[in-house]
Amino acid sequence: MYVILFLTGALFLVYFLCIAFFVGHGTNFYFIWLILGAGAMALSFLIKKGIWENHVPGWFRRLFVTLVCLGSVLFVIVEGCILSGFSQKGPDGLDYLVVLGAQVKRSGPSKALQYRLDEACVYLEKNENTKVIVSGGRGSDEHISEAQGMYDYLVEQGIAPERIIKEDQSKNTFQNLTFSARFLDKEKNSVGVVSNNFHIFRAVKIAQKAGYGNVCGIAARGEPFLQYNNMMREFLGVMKDFLSGNM
Repeated sequence: MYVILFLTGALFLVYFLCIAFFVGHGTNFYFIWLILGAGAMALSFLIKKGIWENHVPGWFRRLFVTLVCLGSVLFVIVEGCILSGFSQKGPDGLDYLVVLGAQVKRSGPSKALQYRLDEACVYLEKNENTKVIVSGGRGSDEHISEAQGMYDYLVEQGIAPERIIKEDQSKNTFQNLTFSARFLDKEKNSVGVVSNNFHIFRAVKIAQKAGYGNVCGIAARGEPFLQYNNMMREFLGVMKDFLSGNM
């Protein structure tokens, strides 16, 4: 057991280091891999030295194992729900798209946001009567609002400016969808929510909770190497929005 824990911890630490020094990141969430890796290796050390068995109270060990097992079951269930959104593309002829915001850099949209915008472009080029709402405010590390950055990118790709509506006040997914609803009839209009594949399940559920009557997901790709990090983060996002009543 301690060998498996040690190898798992080492793998988590390598993944953390790769994100930190080679891949890049939009938030500090990736530090969770450092925490998990250090925790797994510490537990491995305690088991190997007999400290876990001989010096840790039995009730604590049983409680720890029970919580890990329950957490693992919950994690698998939620991740299964998240995976269900990966293949969603939406029907033709939607009235609106809502593109959810992500980081905008001085050089342009982040890779995750570019994937969303490129997916929106493909749909908009095929469906000339569909309008698009680009949704996202300005973060503390951004020189312009995410909505403005998305607008500029779509115009550069040939999307007519009159088809693009900017919602530039929102700070999270719940606000993206509730604030964007001001620009459409959420009960009657058909709406496609555009985001990266790992985000679609939660986004659609939030939209339904917010009163969208005819909504679907349109999944863009995710960054391959960061997919594990994003899936972990999305698990916590689903739990947060579920417990807060947003979905």
